[in-house]
Amino acid sequence: MAERLLDAKHEVHGWNRTRAKAERLASRGLIVEDSPRAVAQACELTIAMVSDNAALHAVCEGEDGILAGLGAGKIFAEMSTTAPALVRELAEKVRARGGALIDAPVSGSILTLRQGKLLIMVGGDEEACKRAEPILLAIGPTVKRVGDVGQAKAMKIGVNLSLAVQMLAFSEGVLLAERSGVDRRVAFEAFLHSVIASPMLQYRAPFALDPPQYAWFDTAMMQKDLSLALELGNEVRVPLPATSAAQQVLTATRAAGFAKEDFAVIFHGLAAMAGLERDPATIPPYAREEHG
Repeated sequence: MAERLLDAKHEVHGWNRTRAKAERLASRGLIVEDSPRAVAQACELTIAMVSDNAALHAVCEGEDGILAGLGAGKIFAEMSTTAPALVRELAEKVRARGGALIDAPVSGSILTLRQGKLLIMVGGDEEACKRAEPILLAIGPTVKRVGDVGQAKAMKIGVNLSLAVQMLAFSEGVLLAERSGVDRRVAFEAFLHSVIASPMLQYRAPFALDPPQYAWFDTAMMQKDLSLALELGNEVRVPLPATSAAQQVLTATRAAGFAKEDFAVIFHGLAAMAGLERDPATIPPYAREEHG
């Protein structure tokens, strides 16, 4: 995201808890700051994208947090996948400082981002969303306001639960075919050329057989998002039976020793339950220690 903003000739200030991750972009023009507060003080628009609710608290609160650096007229675009209630609370704190918060989570992967095909869903004050839009368009070509603060988070959670549910259904279908005598790779190819092959399945399902060099979105992160979905479903009274099933299979998958891998490894978790051994060639190097 920072690279795309730099490519669009924006002045970009950045901070990361692992400083080296920010410093690697210094040669591209990123101005590395010493705290989230310093970033917010320097910028008209501050963007945060972190792993979970706790991480968001950590970068926002305190004397060096984002909130301390915000002032009148400034915009805070919170792009993490976090609870809608939390971002609404945060919006009130930003408003008290004279600024405006918009929640702006994304739909897409690392590949989607690099290809310039990312969707950014935005919730918040319409004027603030319009002011932020030119900058957000440098990150992804599609920026869509879906409603008020918190509603973009709800949209994002709804999208992400579908990723796990689709991957689980795909895995069930392939394993059913395999147990009936069809070669696993033949089944993968057939399913990925069938009507059920969503764009997500087309690029992610192959990870189960040919894993990426690093996890794009590991099982722990996916389970975090499914937990957010189940909590929100309880709050707004929407039953989520398929989400619950995916969460349980992912729990078993992690318990089987697949915690560090991309969530596409749910396939191998389900295969283990079916009594099928995993081909060692499908275990990525970074996860081999986990498997002994």
